[in-house]
Amino acid sequence: MGCGKARAEGPITWFIHRTDSIYDDSPAEQYQFPRQYLRRVEACVGDWIIYYEPSKVNDTRGYFAMAKVQQVIPDPAAPGMYLALIEPGTYLDFINPVPFNGADGLVERGLLNDEGRISGRAQSAVRPLSPADLNRIIDLAFDANELVLPRVDEIGGGFQEEQAPFQLEQSRDRVSYIGSRIVRDRIFRRIVLRAYDERCAITGLKLINGGGRAEVSAAHIRPVEANGPDVINNGIALSGTAHWMFDRGLISLSDDLEILISRQVNDLDSVHGFINKTRRALSPSRLSQRPHPRFLQWHREHCFKQ
Repeated sequence: MGCGKARAEGPITWFIHRTDSIYDDSPAEQYQFPRQYLRRVEACVGDWIIYYEPSKVNDTRGYFAMAKVQQVIPDPAAPGMYLALIEPGTYLDFINPVPFNGADGLVERGLLNDEGRISGRAQSAVRPLSPADLNRIIDLAFDANELVLPRVDEIGGGFQEEQAPFQLEQSRDRVSYIGSRIVRDRIFRRIVLRAYDERCAITGLKLINGGGRAEVSAAHIRPVEANGPDVINNGIALSGTAHWMFDRGLISLSDDLEILISRQVNDLDSVHGFINKTRRALSPSRLSQRPHPRFLQWHREHCFKQ
């Protein structure tokens, strides 16, 4: 997990995270780490971080998400370990995961030593990230044309990249813009619909309107209003009717994605004809993108009308 600080008085940092980690990590909620990184992580409190999945992981996502650290506490369940708690509602997956090595070489250029080689800092699970590297990662992670991100020359009036204070201003503007609710919703929709190939998970239909836009929405399984994070496995692609029924608890999902129908449905035959023939929701091919049982359980317990 990598921590990106947007404040001008401090460096940016990031943390390593992998799906098969032995640590008790949940990227949208907490990051577990040993004492050796305590001072570095404490410096991130109140600031944004960048998550990074190492290149040794099969099908690695590289730099794949950002979030804000709310506080650091000793892990009550593991002596000698600590937890960086993530501020609710701040986690955000990147539209485009950023590889360690991009088309123009190393993305995180702050890792290069004076000889132009990767330094030993690359092995650290928590390390600083320069403003220039943060800007580069964010620009690659989000589609500027899709999100109407501010242009660099509109933000700062054409200063050169070497100007550190200006880089920090750019970082702050980028992070602030991406953190807005409207832009987060656009990003969440883009990520979820791509994971589901623009198909409704309940009906299995992929309908495209005359303007070329998919007639499907990105629904939160646990809503934002109930502290549901903008993480891919809290999302599901649903067409209009399916979304309406899901939000009102008339349909839900089991942990293995069986479609559950409420007893309050007044036209059961029509609903059976409406859902796909497998009676299970479609899911993304990548395991890490599938609906998480924790969010599905929340929906069944707090929304579904059994």
